[in-house]
Amino acid sequence: TGRRSLSRSISQSSTDSYSSVYSDSSEDESSPREKQQKTSKGLSDFCIKNIKQAEFGRREIEIAEQEMPALMVLRKRAEGEKPLAGAKVVGCTHITAQTAVLIETLSILGAQCRWAACNIYSTQNAVAAALAEGGISVFAWKGESEDDFWWCIDRCVNLQSWQPNMILDDGGDMTHWIYKKYPSLFKRMKGIVEESVTGVHRLYQLSRAGKLCAPAMNVNDSVTKQKFDNLYCCRESILDGLKRTTDIMFGGKQVVVCGYGEVGKGCCAALKALGAIVYITEVDPICALQACMDGFRLVKLGEIIRQADMVITCTGNRNVVGKEHLDRMKNGCIVCNMGHSNTEIDVASLRAPELAWEHVRPLVDHVIWPDGKRIILLAEGRLLNLSCSTVPTFVLSITATTQALALIELFSAPEGRYKQDVYLLPKKMDEYVASLHLPTFDAHLTELTDEQAKYLGLNKHGPFKPSYYR
Repeated sequence: TGRRSLSRSISQSSTDSYSSVYSDSSEDESSPREKQQKTSKGLSDFCIKNIKQAEFGRREIEIAEQEMPALMVLRKRAEGEKPLAGAKVVGCTHITAQTAVLIETLSILGAQCRWAACNIYSTQNAVAAALAEGGISVFAWKGESEDDFWWCIDRCVNLQSWQPNMILDDGGDMTHWIYKKYPSLFKRMKGIVEESVTGVHRLYQLSRAGKLCAPAMNVNDSVTKQKFDNLYCCRESILDGLKRTTDIMFGGKQVVVCGYGEVGKGCCAALKALGAIVYITEVDPICALQACMDGFRLVKLGEIIRQADMVITCTGNRNVVGKEHLDRMKNGCIVCNMGHSNTEIDVASLRAPELAWEHVRPLVDHVIWPDGKRIILLAEGRLLNLSCSTVPTFVLSITATTQALALIELFSAPEGRYKQDVYLLPKKMDEYVASLHLPTFDAHLTELTDEQAKYLGLNKHGPFKPSYYR
């Protein structure tokens, strides 16, 4: 009893808030789909774990706002104009405190929003409750089943009284669902904004097939997404996710990172700094050469798999780690994914009847072979950092501001500016997003003189990079 009273002497709100946001367990194990919940204002157009957690979620959002200065500035500058008035945005992203700041910013700028989660493990339940209490129709909870996942997406779209005209997607699932299930609605879209490698790949496929019915903005390859979120976010969050789930020490461990794009670069920098011995697999000779120049050994996965203490996928591809690799891993090897899609590791092959699964702790499973060998699989092959830990808010501010500006650009662009194709964010907007974050560092930009601008052939106020720069 003494131990319990000591634990309760800690702030009630802080302990409940932590458990509500980061735990995937709950005393109430009933499905949210079976509940009838209402907000304090009587609204019921949502489906979340527990509306009573809204107060705790609101505190999480308020904390995130402090580290998302550009969105706060955007609210002040554009609130009076309401540049998204008339926009009906249907979204499918991670539902965290950081994306909640984005969603509420879109609302303040005039948009009507309905939201689902792009990952069954990354939703922060208290944040979802706060969004619902604030009037956002959100359909998401941590630990959804696959059926729940698609049901939530459908609930966002299938409403006779509300026809979305904009999509904000992370992974392409919302876009794919509307394209397949509601083709007439897809044809009436004004714009699509996508922020992941997987989703962008799907958009280019639709475009090449002549089936893309609206202009789409490829945010993933904008400079402010790829060179910041992909790199710096993963550099800090990869270690957090691994430590929380496995308590592993990195020094001296042999780690294979599959893919040396921006995500791979961030992961490798963090692992190397803590003394891990890092190997890279890569298909792109340019990225491969970068890995070599950065001091990493370039290998094929099959060459090193028996020695690896850890294998991390960062490619956005499918079956990068196949059954043949999983069979040859040594006992205790940790396997996880830092790419958006859950297809990089062939998890389906691990459901074979001869393999046993042992659930060790939330989002940590041991997969055991008949001879007793076991590997440690994290988040069932889904995105490690957002499933198992948190991500740095400030760098997500950069991505979120880019997404907001992309939506505004597509929604308010004059007819004819964008065709039914996939576009990159204009460099002027990339630079604007970056400039909004500089005051946080008390950073002061140098301004070109007229002579210097003429010499370089640039407008002295930018853009300073060509449109093809990444």
